[in-house]
This record gives sequence, C-alpha cells and structure tokens, in this order.
Amino acid sequence: MQGKQYISYGMFPGYARERDLLFADEAQSKTVEANVINVYPDFTYQQIEGFGGAITESTAYLLSKMEPSVRREALSRFFGKDGIHTKYIRTHIDSCDFALDEYAAVGDPVSDPELLSFTLARDQQYILPVIREAIEMADYELSVLLSPWSPPAAWKTPPMLGKNDLAVYGLLGLKTPDLSAPGRCYGGKLKPEYYSSWARYLVKYVQSYLDEGIPVTMLSLQNEENAATAWDSCVWSADEIKIFLVEHLYPQMKAAGLLEKVELFFWDHNKERVIQRAAQMLDAQTDQMLQGIAFHWYSGDHFEAVSMLRERYPRKTLMMSECCEMHAPGNNAAFPMIPAPFMTSERVDYKDAVHYAHDIIGNLNAGMNRWIDWNLVLDEKGGPRHVFGGCTAELVAKEDGSFDESMIYHYVGHFSRYILPGAVRIGFSRCSDDFEMTAAQNTDGSLVLVILNKTATDRRYYLRLNGYLAEVEIPGDTISTLVLSE
Repeated sequence: MQGKQYISYGMFPGYARERDLLFADEAQSKTVEANVINVYPDFTYQQIEGFGGAITESTAYLLSKMEPSVRREALSRFFGKDGIHTKYIRTHIDSCDFALDEYAAVGDPVSDPELLSFTLARDQQYILPVIREAIEMADYELSVLLSPWSPPAAWKTPPMLGKNDLAVYGLLGLKTPDLSAPGRCYGGKLKPEYYSSWARYLVKYVQSYLDEGIPVTMLSLQNEENAATAWDSCVWSADEIKIFLVEHLYPQMKAAGLLEKVELFFWDHNKERVIQRAAQMLDAQTDQMLQGIAFHWYSGDHFEAVSMLRERYPRKTLMMSECCEMHAPGNNAAFPMIPAPFMTSERVDYKDAVHYAHDIIGNLNAGMNRWIDWNLVLDEKGGPRHVFGGCTAELVAKEDGSFDESMIYHYVGHFSRYILPGAVRIGFSRCSDDFEMTAAQNTDGSLVLVILNKTATDRRYYLRLNGYLAEVEIPGDTISTLVLSE
C-alpha cells in the first residue's frame, strides 16, 4: 500500500508540504482501536462530477486588464496542467450584481417582440474571450452553466421586497430607492404575458453561446427564485415558474433541439428552502423536464436538506451553484460601511477557507454531485460590481496588474485537484468530531481522503484500510489530502 499526504497550513498562506504515508500490516498492530479513521471502499454513494467557479463580467474584466502573460498565468491556476482542475464555469444571462453596470441583450424588447435586435456584443467584450481562453488551455472538457438574474425591466412588475431575503442580504443601512417603476433590481415579477417572450429570449441566449463555440450544458431557470435583492433579481412562486417551464421554456427548448444538449436546473437559491421547492416543482410531468437541483449556502449549512434531496430524488443531479463570503478579501466587515471585530487579513482569509472546506465536505457527504464557486477572480475591494459592497474570490487582482492566491483557492484545490470527475464517494468512519472529512475513489482506483482540522491542536490518527494501518499527522489549522494507491 502506498500513499501521499498533502498538507496546507491555513495560517501561513502558500505554505504546504508533502509527506509519504507508511503502511504496516495490521497484524503488527492488533491492539490499535483508539484514534482510528476507517475507510471502506466497498461502500459507495453518489458520483462526484467535478468542481468549478464563475466567470462573471467582473472576473472577465479584471482578467482582460492584465498583461496577456499574467492573465494566462492566472487562468492556468484553474485550467492549466498544474491547476486545480476547474471543470464547470458559471456565467450570467444579461447583467448580475458582478457586472460593471446593468445591461440586456435586447435594448427595447417591447418594441422588438421578435428579438431581432438581440446581440451578444456585451458578452463578447470580456466574458466570451476569457471563457474561450480557458477552453483552449484545459486538456479536459469544460462545461458551462448559464443563469438568468432578471428578465428585461420592461417585462416586469415594480419591485416587491421580500422580508426573508432582506434578512439574508439586507439593505445594510442604505436608503430604499424609488421602487414605483419596474427595474432589473430589487425583485419584481415577470408579467405572465411575457412568459413566452422570456422563454424565447433564454433559448436565443443559449443557442447564441453554443454558436460561439461555448460548451453550454446547463441552464438554471432563475438565479435565486425568491430573492428581492438590491441587485438584479426576479421573484417567482413555485406555481409561476412551473407554468413558465411546462408551457413555455420546455416546449421552446425542445423545438430548438436543445434538450439533448442542455440540462435544466431549478431553485439556484439557498439550501434551507430547497426541500419545499423540490416538492412543489417535481411531479409526474416535470420530473423528466428537470435534470437537477441547484442551491447556494447563504442561509447556513442545511446539509440535512441536501441529504434528504438525495434520498427523495436519487436520479437528480445535486449542484452547489454559488457560494462566497460577503466581504472583500481579507476584510471581515460584511461591507465597507458595516464595522466588524478586527481580525488580521490572514486570519480572515483562513476562516473563509475553512468555511469553504466545511461546506464542501458537508455537501459531498450529503450527496452533492457538482460544486461551483462564485467569482474566480475579484479585486482587493471584492469587486468591481454595479452595486455596493464586495465579496471574496479564489484569486485577488491587484492594482499593479498582478494577482494573489487566496487561502480559499488552496483549500478548494485540496478537493478539485485530487477528487477527479467520475469519482465516487466512499464510506468511512472517524473516531472524533475534532476534524471533518470526506472520502472518494477515482476512476483509476486511487482513494482520496480530505481531512479538515479547524482546531489549533495537532492530531495524530491511525488510518485503517484493507487490513493495513498508517499513522497520520493532522496539524492544527490545516487541511490535508491523502491520496492512496496499491
């Protein structure tokens, strides 16, 4: 039995080490019962299809501003031979909060109901060139998810702010703007008389991306279906979006020949309400229309909800489609105007990375198939974006044209670099909740264990596998990946 352990020290960004694992026949250590991690490859669960992140207009803009050699180096961190094997790319249909301003592919859809003026000119400025460069760099197939944040404002009702989403995202002390007229932001609903037009719009967007050579394989019905946020958003009840799917979008996708190419996902919103929305959406008619359920993390762990989804809907693809910390890199204030207890930027970076690892482990153990981060690259203020505030990203673009790797990048890489597409989650048992872990078997037979020690205490355990034992060191404030092969 052979094995390697790769350790990243969270409090010392960029510092990592590799060590060999030395296995002994268990006959030499029959008395070992305490402090044991057992691995059971014969117990198999869901397939793990891959990991990814978003190339928003903000991300693409920052990459486009870099010198070509620097941009290639940044993209290689994700898509290059020695990168972290980023497989999935998410991007937005028309503007989202991480766009430079509000925009749509059709300027006046009311006077142009046939969408003859439809153009991808805005996407071609930043987003499409960067995605193409990623495709050219990767020596494996990439897969793109398109998500809409809002239909054109002219097709919507005036905004209606939802209390729950204000509690999650908040106005953060800002004065509420004039919401008497329809807009892309602060929610509002799509008027039923425009359901067919919006379906045509989405089909045109997907087909246009495919025509540009972009491998779109997924479309979500709406980003955050119940969000009335201060940025691009649209609120749908379950009944409304079900009518939109059954009577408009699905028939038009079928007529365009897209159903064989593009999977449809619903919800694309926080985990704590996903069970209710799945029960409302999925029935004998819609089950074959919807291939997957997408969810976010902003209202808490809710790993039990993911587990219940896996149990109730075993054939559906379960996908984390967005997550980030809602503060600028290294700054634990939620937004610049909201004070927070002081932490060093290194400590903030470490806590963010631990949150990511905790969430990935919890979702994988609950049955998740795919995981997609939010922006792959943002600047030091957590932007740019056309609304207030900023968020974290795996790479941070600096004013001098260079970039830094955040600790989030390294922690995500402990999963995506080693748990490869097609892997299957396998069984394990652990002796303590002092650490978190998950385990998988790759298609080449290698076993991967990711172990998170978010305490400051060094730990030592015995790893037991197929009658062999190895002593494993898990230092405090670290994440480790163990790769085992015979």
